[in-house]
Amino acid sequence: MFLITGIPASGKSTVAQALAERLPRSAHVRGDAFRRMIVGGRAEALPGDGTGDVAGLTEEALRQLRLRHSLAAASADAYAASGFTPVLQDVILGDELPRTIALLRTRPLHVVVLVPSPEAIAAREAGRKKRAYGAWTPTDLDRALRAGTPRIGLWLDTSRQTPAETVDAILRHAGPTG
Repeated sequence: MFLITGIPASGKSTVAQALAERLPRSAHVRGDAFRRMIVGGRAEALPGDGTGDVAGLTEEALRQLRLRHSLAAASADAYAASGFTPVLQDVILGDELPRTIALLRTRPLHVVVLVPSPEAIAAREAGRKKRAYGAWTPTDLDRALRAGTPRIGLWLDTSRQTPAETVDAILRHAGPTG
């Protein structure tokens, strides 16, 4: 199993899809799909709008974030149990990374954190149709990622890498089990 994380516009979706396409039996599990499934009562993760938990999220936003991670982990494990190599991708920062890793039962687990520079993120964001940043800035989230996320797994500065080069690096690091 592969877990790909990073801040918005770091290339998670693109890299996870490209990685899944390189594996013989694979599934791309998009954590954000579980957030979008909440139609009524969705609490968005906004900075400084609550109790100080996880970068100031409200209790409800944190509860929904953890539900999203839990559902994504269960889905990834279900794909693995059916003989697929899951590639789970989502924004999982700070203490939520080890918490989410603990939810995943499938091993080996290859954790990959994409950490392009804030300048590279801003350039990517400017070139996208969808907007990942509202109240947050790339610099805010980059700082939170680098200062508050435990150094677990492979951390890749992908500022100057193509998605294919990033996938090559991930597969080299994973070795023959990848």
